[in-house]
Amino acid sequence: MKKSVLLISIIVISGIAIFLLNDVGRESAAEHGVSGSGSRLAELLGSDDTEGYSKATGPRTFHFPADHGPHPGFRNEWWYLTGNLDGEQGQRFGFELTFFRFALSPEGTGAVPRGAEPQPVSAWRTNQVFIAHFAVTDEKNQQFHVAQRFSRGALGLAGAQGTPFKVWVEDWSIRDIQNQDEVAGTIQWELKAAEGDFALHLYLTGEKQPVLNGLDGLSEKSSTEGNASYYYSISRLRSEGTLHIAGQNHTVSGLSWLDREWSSSALDAGQQGWDWFALQLSDGSDLMFYSIRRNDGSQDDHSAGTWISNNGEVRHLSQNEVEIVVTGEWKSPEGGTYPSGWEIRVPGLDLLLTVKPLIDDQELFTTVRYWEGAVDVSGQRSKQAIEGRGYVELTGYARQPDTR
Repeated sequence: MKKSVLLISIIVISGIAIFLLNDVGRESAAEHGVSGSGSRLAELLGSDDTEGYSKATGPRTFHFPADHGPHPGFRNEWWYLTGNLDGEQGQRFGFELTFFRFALSPEGTGAVPRGAEPQPVSAWRTNQVFIAHFAVTDEKNQQFHVAQRFSRGALGLAGAQGTPFKVWVEDWSIRDIQNQDEVAGTIQWELKAAEGDFALHLYLTGEKQPVLNGLDGLSEKSSTEGNASYYYSISRLRSEGTLHIAGQNHTVSGLSWLDREWSSSALDAGQQGWDWFALQLSDGSDLMFYSIRRNDGSQDDHSAGTWISNNGEVRHLSQNEVEIVVTGEWKSPEGGTYPSGWEIRVPGLDLLLTVKPLIDDQELFTTVRYWEGAVDVSGQRSKQAIEGRGYVELTGYARQPDTR
């Protein structure tokens, strides 16, 4: 249901737009304080101010690798990579690298509203804003490192392209490095990000093909027509490379997960946030589920997910097929209480899982405030023991502080 882009209110986006269009900047989350509400989700993904943008109103045919690239007719989209990594000495790390693209107007999307004035051509001019989040979880030192960058989509400062695939904000990037001699359709990507005293360089190889979530890739988030996204996942990317953190270099390996969505509107005013789970299990299967919360705290009927078997078989899961029970909570020092520990039951798969955070404090203070972190999984399927790892995202639980 990715993702964090949905947290950003119209007020926040307007502030970023002014910042970027006047003075391109790059700052860490701790250095750039932008106030806003982490629960005002529907303002950005509601049906207001979408004239001239494309909308997700029905199933479409996906084309790979082209759909790894941008979809500029839509108001926003994101590339979301998370993963769990092991060091050579048994160290455990988690990481998140996310790129968001926002169109500030339909100009240049191919659908300019009637009566709009023609705009002058300039290499500096753009209606595209890119934001990137980079975070690393260090279990041994119980530390969580976060950085954020903003840039306009002009002059090569930030952007996205489909052939060959690449998305970047300055020198943070994910790009296709596949040689033409390699098997067509096999993902070979390179990931790079560095900020201050932490840096990550990974090579990613696809172990499973892209899986379409929802109805042939159409993921409906509310009952209002067009409040939906096009959504696919690549649930297993073998990952190898290096991580620099706390003054040390580590050779690391593990598994990553990609979530891709694009839309122009999705949430209704009565929806305040969600819990998103992406879990990679030891039997080779994977589970994704997003539980949308309504303003009264109840689960929305549009909550949904996908189970992927070890051989790529796909089963779509509706709201009433997955039971989630919160088993603990974590109170942020900045205020707000997040769930921290879950029991997930999928009776149709005879699956029972216990999910626990790798460390409690994996809260991001970027343009918006949310919790996203590495988790451990244990449990059983068909009465056989099972374990795994994954990532969980929690939004709408805490408001942005006035200052940071």
